[in-house]
Amino acid sequence: MLCQDCRKREAHVQITQIVNNEKTTLSLCKECAAARGFHSPLENAPFPLAEILSGLAESLPQASASRPEDSLSCPGCGLKFDEFARQGRFGCGDCYKAFRTRLEMVMRKIHGASLHRGRAPVSESPVMDSDGTIPVKEEERLETELKKAVETEDFERAAEIRDKLKTMRNSFSVES
Repeated sequence: MLCQDCRKREAHVQITQIVNNEKTTLSLCKECAAARGFHSPLENAPFPLAEILSGLAESLPQASASRPEDSLSCPGCGLKFDEFARQGRFGCGDCYKAFRTRLEMVMRKIHGASLHRGRAPVSESPVMDSDGTIPVKEEERLETELKKAVETEDFERAAEIRDKLKTMRNSFSVES
């Protein structure tokens, strides 16, 4: 989209003003936005995402030495979770699956939930992901059903759901 002022350069700045309940939006290039007195206070400041993630990962409760989560490592690149916690970056795309259980806690700290509740493309609503892993949505749905079954004291149903969750999680951890 071209700048609405000069109509020469690509627009990179969106300016929205609301005056007397009337919304006005302008798409401007950086030069025209600067000429109007608008500039980003973070324009030259780097965004320390790696430091934020590593700080959140380090603040997670430490697992006991006998738990297998202590030695979590990615099968794709060999990165260990404690290395991720120090540097704040993954080695490859498989790290998301390998560290999923620990990352859910980080996502809950950042977003308040580990499940995306916004809009998603209509065509993408499979029960299983393309690589055969359990989507978080399905897992959370089963956890919610399990809680409801326990609350209503339907323990047979709760046991079935618990077993289904266990089977799904075990198959997920073997595949990763």
